[in-house]
Amino acid sequence: MKNILGREIPEYIEGYGQVRPYKGAYASIDPRTRTTITRRSIKPGNKLEPGDAKLLASIEEAVEKTGLKDGMTVSFHHHLRNGDYVTNMVMKVIADKGIKDIHVAATGIFACHEPLVEYIKSGVITGISVNYISPGPVAKAITKGLLSKPAVFRSHGGRPRAVEAGDLHVDVAFIAAPCCDHYGNINGTHGKSACGVLSYIYPDAQYADQVVAVTDNLVPYPACPIEITQDFVDYVVTVDSIGDPNGIVSGTTKVTSDPIGLKIAAAAAELIDETGYIKEGMSCQTGAGGTSLAVAAEIKKRMQAKGVVGSFGAGGITAYFVEMLNEGLFRALFDVQDFDLVSVASAGSNPKHMAMSGSLYGNPHNCGPVVNNLDIMILGATEIDTDFNVNVVTGSDGTIMGASGGHNDTAAGSKISIVVTNLLKGRLCVLRDKVTTVTSPGETIDALVTDRGIAINPRRTDLLEKLKNSKLPIMDINTLKEIGDKLAGKPDPIEFTDRIVGVVEYRDGTVIDVVRQPK
Repeated sequence: MKNILGREIPEYIEGYGQVRPYKGAYASIDPRTRTTITRRSIKPGNKLEPGDAKLLASIEEAVEKTGLKDGMTVSFHHHLRNGDYVTNMVMKVIADKGIKDIHVAATGIFACHEPLVEYIKSGVITGISVNYISPGPVAKAITKGLLSKPAVFRSHGGRPRAVEAGDLHVDVAFIAAPCCDHYGNINGTHGKSACGVLSYIYPDAQYADQVVAVTDNLVPYPACPIEITQDFVDYVVTVDSIGDPNGIVSGTTKVTSDPIGLKIAAAAAELIDETGYIKEGMSCQTGAGGTSLAVAAEIKKRMQAKGVVGSFGAGGITAYFVEMLNEGLFRALFDVQDFDLVSVASAGSNPKHMAMSGSLYGNPHNCGPVVNNLDIMILGATEIDTDFNVNVVTGSDGTIMGASGGHNDTAAGSKISIVVTNLLKGRLCVLRDKVTTVTSPGETIDALVTDRGIAINPRRTDLLEKLKNSKLPIMDINTLKEIGDKLAGKPDPIEFTDRIVGVVEYRDGTVIDVVRQPK
């Protein structure tokens, strides 16, 4: 056969295979834009500007171009946290177009996403998978059984594992892009809606069938720096605003001033010190809650007293960890999300403050997640039982209050994982015979530090040996539970229906528990 240039080309070449003949410089299909470009679309003497085929006029056009239809999966990220506008905007367009049976694969859902409840009721949304959900309207709707299918709760490392393995297939990913050029290069650290790193949406950009960047800050090509590159982005849409960055700060992100919290923090730091983990090259992660940050403050004092420099701090980053980096107490930070505007600014300016993907952070099936290099991890809990199993998904009444986030990733990977909590919360003892929902298995939890005493997991005989002469109030976890029960009394057991409203996946994709609808 002959190609368009008249060259004689075989239809099949041994050792090469079937031949696709050349048809012209502008006649092929761009695999990312799905747009056929012909010479008739090129003005004489002028080629198409890069990205012109990607830049769309509206979210409505993006929904049409991507061919979104009933039964598909759309994904969103939560780095704008309680200030996100994109999820609601996109789902409104999908609902207005009469599209139904949508699976929302969001990395996080917050109170600002209340409009999703009506879409759940109307059948526009029938499935939700998430690695973080805050207490609020959507969590309550799932608890009440309004969602047609059980919600799936994954960890921050488990979600990218699921995407990469094909367990979670995303048809269209919508990326809230604080800074973007018209060819789809994105970063999260610049622009009026800067939210910091965009780590949790990296796998969606790579593996989704189609990717739409939604931005309120379209900049000249190329955007700089580039966090998500143009070769993964199909379309770009501009809107007035993608969100309110002030909503990033949702929840406590300051060291507690509560005397009980400070007492717990001091005991946890002493435990860490006595077991030998405050040392040169140490690594550390804490949550963003007040007591967890108070532990970090106590660790900081001990690092300074010993002249210790840590290798890295990790996880969701707060101003407190930025301060430790700037003071030379850590050589670097590994960042998957920013909890305040100080950390957003640092992520955009300090080369030692490094973005890491959710997969690099905690995916147990890659060649080496960062959590495996963690020495110290400070965790929270809504409940913990006498087998050291931890619940952060539901309250004791069965109401959905959260999801794993990085809990079971870091508990499994770190050398010492410590749960810090008041023994009594809301007049209830946090220690139970069996937790309502297992999020992190007891075999990965090393210690529980409360205001009334400390329990060490019997599996950690090495820790018990190091602490045998300690003056810390160390006791058997059953003894600690007895103290809590005497103070609070034993609550009546909660009754549940047989209806499963949530599936809790462990980080490896196995099901560690289910959430049943309370009666």
